[in-house]
Amino acid sequence: MEKQNLEYMTFGGGCFWCVDSVLDLLKGVESTTSGYAGGHKANPTYEEVCTGETGHAEVVQLTYDPGIISYDQLMDVFFFLHDPTQLNRQGEDIGTQYRSAIFYKDEAEKQKAEEAMKLSEASGKYCGKYVTEITKLEKFWPAEEYHQGYYEANPTQPFCSAVVGPKIAKFKKHFGELGMLRPEVN
Repeated sequence: MEKQNLEYMTFGGGCFWCVDSVLDLLKGVESTTSGYAGGHKANPTYEEVCTGETGHAEVVQLTYDPGIISYDQLMDVFFFLHDPTQLNRQGEDIGTQYRSAIFYKDEAEKQKAEEAMKLSEASGKYCGKYVTEITKLEKFWPAEEYHQGYYEANPTQPFCSAVVGPKIAKFKKHFGELGMLRPEVN
């Protein structure tokens, strides 16, 4: 049976392996797809995006049930997952493909994204001005199959064990305390 009233959103907060791996833990997130958005080349490859010449960001597009998890809650997750004050980087990942970005579908979602960013910035969680780009989603390109669920398939890969694993642990602690995780991951 097909679920009704599902929504989708697309955002980038650094390496898509990090973002994708935690979003799947949330109640109400039905699916996640790692991919590329915001660039000028049709059907880009990972190697092309990594050059910084295509203009794409590494992003995750997620499908969610707004009856279980709200857009505002997902924005809280987004701003928790990365540092929105870092321009074109997250930690040691440097380049425009790692930029902080929200890709909206329509004007109503653009306004919600702008409001969520203002609220997060006003919270004082991060020192500095937010550099998160809020841009209309023109096209989402799914990444190559080996990027989908990368952490789950490669937890002992050095980047995964050093960066993604600790990020997941921190995420589970914070959002588990808020009751937002699927029961099987608490």
